Amino acid sequence: MRGKIVRGIGGFYYVKAVSGGPESDIYECKAKGIFRKDNRKPLVGDEVILDVLDEEKRLGNISELLPRHSELIRPAVANADQAVVIFSIVKPRPNFNLLDRFLIMMEQQGVDCIICFSKEDLDEKGEGGKYRQIYENCGYRTLAVSAKYQRGIGELKELLTGRTTVAAGPSGVGKSSLINCLQSNVVMETGEISARIERGKHTTRHSELIDIGENTYILDTPGFSSLGLFDLEKGQLAEYYHEFEPYEKFCEFGGCSHINERKCGVKDALAEKLVSDIRYENYCLLYEELSKMRYRSGRRI
Repeated sequence: MRGKIVRGIGGFYYVKAVSGGPESDIYECKAKGIFRKDNRKPLVGDEVILDVLDEEKRLGNISELLPRHSELIRPAVANADQAVVIFSIVKPRPNFNLLDRFLIMMEQQGVDCIICFSKEDLDEKGEGGKYRQIYENCGYRTLAVSAKYQRGIGELKELLTGRTTVAAGPSGVGKSSLINCLQSNVVMETGEISARIERGKHTTRHSELIDIGENTYILDTPGFSSLGLFDLEKGQLAEYYHEFEPYEKFCEFGGCSHINERKCGVKDALAEKLVSDIRYENYCLLYEELSKMRYRSGRRI
């Protein structure tokens, strides 16, 4: 029988039969030992062949992993077509450094990314429009939504239709509430925000693939509060700040870092407000972080 892994918990994989249907079509499976021998691990989102052991109890074994068209390292999922990263406009305010890290990580893995600013109904100062403009100027698709009043949900559904989408973001941004608006079968647990530190409780503890329409899946992932930069040299960082590109030809030196050089087209563009100061500040912070990375005992830290 062919199926798709929708959850993986404690060595068990929950596989939805390819025929679709209700929750009863989900089989609890173990993976054959041959996968460990071949250093292969089933991932949520994998298409698999399963052997049914007990039809009544919906038990089976995964006997074959079918070819993947994509594989993400973090979150560890297979066959994702795109990612939607969710940050709230307020309560909590967006951590743009964390957002930029996520965008870099997705681009490194070849996955298109949509930026979704949530809690639009709480945006009394209209900051969401400013945030969207910053990232649209960098070439990203953005939208603002309100789960409470269902605003922007229709547009979001259109962007997800016919695709498998990874939904990711920090805890407390309303990710589970948004997913609840997109489907009716699985009700995701939601958490309250701590008034003292404006952070959410972690309500998603494992990745879960949710069927929200024909050929349309959304993969809910645990909230993150930090992200490292993987396999990236400081000289490569500017490649991920696409808004710099039109101005780099005005830099005095090739390989300009856009930080300390005397004549720099990017810094001139920043002074003329053609480049976002938020994005540039994040670039400088990440560049410094990469500069401090050293090799210790022959290994990078």
